[in-house]
Amino acid sequence: MYENKTEPLAPRTVFYKRIAGNAFRVSGLLAIMLLIGTFGYHCATRPFTGWLDAFHNASMILSGMGPIVTSGFTNGGKIFSSLYALFSGIIFVGAMGYIFAPGLHRIFHKLHLEADQ
Repeated sequence: MYENKTEPLAPRTVFYKRIAGNAFRVSGLLAIMLLIGTFGYHCATRPFTGWLDAFHNASMILSGMGPIVTSGFTNGGKIFSSLYALFSGIIFVGAMGYIFAPGLHRIFHKLHLEADQ
């Protein structure tokens, strides 16, 4: 995926394409997770949350801010909310690592090239 330590540093255009590609894939993953969360909140907490409240809760959980509407949740809704929060936290941290990977690789690769000279 990235250049080997014996290869020269990739041009900036390749680096920017890597970041854009990773950001695009992460955006798609987060959109899918938001759809799953919205649908799950709407179905698991019915009749307490409509589509807009379900979307709001899912987006707040996915961003790490926490749920907004929790009063009146059924037991199934509480279980879904808890599992979705745990899963979203892992996805969010992994997504940020995936976006920052090209930059960190470039820094370490550049340091390694400077150490060899």
